[in-house]
Amino acid sequence: MKNKLIALISILFLSISFQAYATEVIKIKHAKGDMTSIVREAIENAKEKDIQLVFEKGTYTFLLDYAMDRYCFITNHGNGLKKIIFRFEGFNSVAIDGNGSEFVFSGQVAPFQFDNCNNIEVKNLSIDWDIPFSFQGEVMAVNKEEGWRDIKPFTEGFSWSLKKGRITFPNINHFHFSEMGSTLAFDKETKAVAHGAWDMGSRPRWVEKRPNGILRFHEPLKHYPTVGTILHSKGPHEQNRYAPAFQVTNSSNANFKNVVVHHALGMGFLFERTSDINILNSGVYLKEGTNRVVSSIADATHFANCKGDILIEDCRFENMLDDGTNVHGTYVKVNKIIDKYTVRVGLGHFEQMGFEFAGEKDEVWLIHNPSPKRASVNEVSKVKYVNDKFTDLTFKNKIPSQLAEGDIIENKTWNPVFTMRGNTIRNHRARNIIIKTPKKIVIENNELSSMMSSILFRGETFFWYESGAVEDVLIRNNNFNYVAYSGAEHAIMYVTPRLAKTFDVTELYDKNIRFENNTIRTFDSRIIIADRVDGLKITGNKIIQDKSQGAALYPDAPIFDLINCNNVEISKNTYEGPTEYSIKADKKSSKNLKIKRNKGFKNLK
Repeated sequence: MKNKLIALISILFLSISFQAYATEVIKIKHAKGDMTSIVREAIENAKEKDIQLVFEKGTYTFLLDYAMDRYCFITNHGNGLKKIIFRFEGFNSVAIDGNGSEFVFSGQVAPFQFDNCNNIEVKNLSIDWDIPFSFQGEVMAVNKEEGWRDIKPFTEGFSWSLKKGRITFPNINHFHFSEMGSTLAFDKETKAVAHGAWDMGSRPRWVEKRPNGILRFHEPLKHYPTVGTILHSKGPHEQNRYAPAFQVTNSSNANFKNVVVHHALGMGFLFERTSDINILNSGVYLKEGTNRVVSSIADATHFANCKGDILIEDCRFENMLDDGTNVHGTYVKVNKIIDKYTVRVGLGHFEQMGFEFAGEKDEVWLIHNPSPKRASVNEVSKVKYVNDKFTDLTFKNKIPSQLAEGDIIENKTWNPVFTMRGNTIRNHRARNIIIKTPKKIVIENNELSSMMSSILFRGETFFWYESGAVEDVLIRNNNFNYVAYSGAEHAIMYVTPRLAKTFDVTELYDKNIRFENNTIRTFDSRIIIADRVDGLKITGNKIIQDKSQGAALYPDAPIFDLINCNNVEISKNTYEGPTEYSIKADKKSSKNLKIKRNKGFKNLK
């Protein structure tokens, strides 16, 4: 191995001004076979804290046999012992240049982890798996009365087996999912989620082998897939998010350029407590010519408790099994008042366990039931971890007397300014964009199409416990084309806080949202649902109803639906299409509602 390492890697110790930060350059020559040990030893043997890995252009294979073992907490994924290929920890700067290379992984591995690193740069490479962690097949027949569906499974490039009436997949390195799990139908021609499709959890009573390579799944369903669609399964939720392709934690200045993820066993890009992030000319999408219908198993990009400036520009996100991006903080619940300065807080969702909610000198908001408003601010002076769920926070100042068990706390320090510009997001499950930060948000000049709502604002004080309320949002000059085509009811933009029963569900939550000069081409009626917004301006938008996209799923729904809102203006919008009524507002929303100079709209209902 030592001779092979010398043959494949030349390490140059350079102090050069034209390469930002890098003082130790590691050149990796292309070779066939497993490269895991090569890159692992190169990183571990680095003598400097500023390094650059430069790959000769080629296709590189990475297996899990010699990967690093490490127990990992990965937010919105499954915690546990992970096999890691590229692990960077404690570097001042890390640069990786793939020179157009393709990195192909096999089995349950975490490709890239960056922890406590500054000045990260990854460019000019793509990521894929030899065998996806998926099962998919074409729907050949359904029988709702008898409760079965016939599937012709894909075999080329997929791994599965049928034994004793049970499908197991992917059967790689002794791993298989316990059931079919999360299952969704895709259009055979476009590879987009099928029109009117519903998410379902599949657990057949038994699977029967039929002639001509057909499998009959005996399983009564509430919503049956359409014959001719491609049905895709990814295993149960508790097992199907192993790790993101790229995970960046406790770091700063992370830059990705010309980086494409064709498949991932979780999210494409995940950032936790990281500041200043750029994702440019990159993507999460299917490799050209593939027979697959799914790229990443979860979100294309995800940002949890980040700060500074986040920019996603000129990227392409397609065929993921979750959102294009999700930007949020984290609510923790007060579990116990320990003394006048200290509280014990608990994480709420099982996929948040082990997440670092706050550090010393972080400022936090204290939020008191029943109001969801951010109340007093305090500074954390000491953090004591109890276990992966509970943490003791000691504050600089006394906690207010009204703070009680069950109240929630939000991190004020770790919130980003977010810009998303010039991207294409389509053909995937869930939403294009979920956004929750009180700092400035700009979403402009994007091409957007989604199964659920294109843009969702949803702070949650239960279940996901994702904070928080937005305060400055500009959504302009985007093209929304074919949105909200799943079976469940959604809208182009959906503002819908989800608060626990202990909170006042009529109190205003989000504020200052401008939805301006967008073009919307839709088959259905709903454009915006806004709940508990203070300051919403909908102006200069062009709405075209296009029946060629498919049948309306909720034709009687209002175009704009306002619930418990204040200070709403709807002006200078145009609508082309049949209209029974366009705008619905409850008593509270109607009080300060301004409607003026719109074309093609009928009266307020």
